[in-house]
Amino acid sequence: MTVNHFEHLKGKTCVITGGGGILGSSMAETLAAGDINLAILDINPDAAATLANRITGEYQVKTMGIAANVLDKKSLEDARNLINQELGSIDFLVNGAGGNSPKATTKAEEIIPDMDGLWENTFYGLDMEGFRQVFDLNFIGTLLPTMVFTTDMIDTGKGVVINISSMNAFRPLTKIPAYSAAKSAINNFTQWLAVHLGKTGIRVNAIAPGFFLTNQNRFLLTDENTGELTPRGHKIIASTPMGKFGNPEDISGALLFLLSDLSEFITGVVLPVDGGYSAYGGV
Repeated sequence: MTVNHFEHLKGKTCVITGGGGILGSSMAETLAAGDINLAILDINPDAAATLANRITGEYQVKTMGIAANVLDKKSLEDARNLINQELGSIDFLVNGAGGNSPKATTKAEEIIPDMDGLWENTFYGLDMEGFRQVFDLNFIGTLLPTMVFTTDMIDTGKGVVINISSMNAFRPLTKIPAYSAAKSAINNFTQWLAVHLGKTGIRVNAIAPGFFLTNQNRFLLTDENTGELTPRGHKIIASTPMGKFGNPEDISGALLFLLSDLSEFITGVVLPVDGGYSAYGGV
């Protein structure tokens, strides 16, 4: 076993969903720097193509940008066929697609007695369509790609799936019940599938990022006019022992470790990358 390098990852092929997003793009660059061939999937075809072209030019690895909908199995199967034709068998899957929406967010953090009937700002006023969209995007959008892109791994008898969870799975935040519920479901699914595939040679783990500023949560954590932290943003920083938000690159080490043979006896775990948030009790 090589301890100091990830040489054995070179030339492998990885599918990453949600590759056009902030965290997805950073993970794609990390993999490309390790000479891993990439299929970058995103519902936004321009985002996928732009990132793939940039990575190809900068890292000289085989890279494809593919428009795909993680909630449409046929779309994913079509993507798999293209990947097999251009890049060969799939070795790794990173389920990075996900996100939150204002439609699945309560305006109030909690119900206070005598709210004067402002129930639309609470749990009771949640938009069910928005709730389903967020839950499905995060959970079903992890389940379906796993169902489609691990079949090559079954055939080869080896592979790795990395799901992207969240701190919300451990300590659900106020205001975002759909996102928290979906990420909790991903944790459970990670463990379930690790057992189900335990003897196939496929390992299934998850990374649970702490707080990173992304397009999905920026509206909750920063003021769009001033760029300053909102009261919610200040609360998060106060509850993070390292006193800062994570940078997308902070995911890199955990990602490479879990994909590599250095973690070949690790499956069914959810690894926090959170600046100590999950360890802090508030006092």
